[in-house]
Amino acid sequence: MYEFDDARLEDLSALRAADPLLRPLAEAGARVRREAVSAEGPLDLLDADERPRAMITFGPEARLLRAVLEPTCPVPLVAWPRLGLPGWVGPLDIVVVMGGGDKVSLAAAFEAVRRGCRLLVACPANSVLARESASPSTTLLPTSTGDPLAAAIVALVALHRLGLGPVVKPEPVADAMDAVATACSLALDATQNPAKAIALELADAKPMVWGGSILAARASRRVAEALRSASGRMVLSADGGALLPLLDEVPLRDPFADPFEESGTEQRPGLVLLDDGLDDEQAAEDRSQLRAAALAKDVMVSNISHDQGTAVERYVTLLQQGLFAAAYLQIGLGRA
Repeated sequence: MYEFDDARLEDLSALRAADPLLRPLAEAGARVRREAVSAEGPLDLLDADERPRAMITFGPEARLLRAVLEPTCPVPLVAWPRLGLPGWVGPLDIVVVMGGGDKVSLAAAFEAVRRGCRLLVACPANSVLARESASPSTTLLPTSTGDPLAAAIVALVALHRLGLGPVVKPEPVADAMDAVATACSLALDATQNPAKAIALELADAKPMVWGGSILAARASRRVAEALRSASGRMVLSADGGALLPLLDEVPLRDPFADPFEESGTEQRPGLVLLDDGLDDEQAAEDRSQLRAAALAKDVMVSNISHDQGTAVERYVTLLQQGLFAAAYLQIGLGRA
């Protein structure tokens, strides 16, 4: 059982020892810029001359593409999780594949070429996937960082050029990631660093993570995965209808209990609310109900919020701050 020690979050030697954990988060913006520069040539060749009948996406960030595109995409789109392509897919459709050499991506690319589909692929230029997807109808966005999110940002730029999605500009997205890295710097203490503050709030908790908008909900799932990996605890990400009954069942804290004798008792939940300022009416009601239920049961509520910039800029800000919080939780637990 790992015990959280808040002193580790201010111990420069412990923080520097965790450089392999923190540095990739700090370099997220640089990876987006690098991928955008690598893809400049292919991107310049794209235009919205022929609208496809439908779009099918594959890869680790396929659901992110769907979340960004769905509100404005002029054609039906599917994030397909299975091997191969749906039977109805043909030359009138576009297939988007992001990834490396996994079986699902390779099968999708092979089948898309065989059926004569238009194909958009984000992967290393020398990879098996690049070779399998080569065809006159294929646009290859060469990647080099191995970062699925950076590749997804470039794919979104391409899809906008094809008239299938909203404007996404890599530089402001990278700037938003850099801003989080600066705000969550290891040199800042918990009074100035929002990620360290959240790690302290979740030090002894089993987190429940919730986001209201489509993209905030997507970020909540990614943050929950990171918190689960960082803490080794059960972490849940779900909608308000699933979380509310769980909060209602939390027992009230005994005001007379000795906290120094409770080390062996079951951990209480902690509620993490992600807010990108894009809640619809239902999400706003869910947020209010979750907060009220948590306060009624003396459950700590942690907030990750950002309401400036485009939807994608807000998404990466929420996500990166949550990932930094997970990293600091892992450091505080001595698991880094």
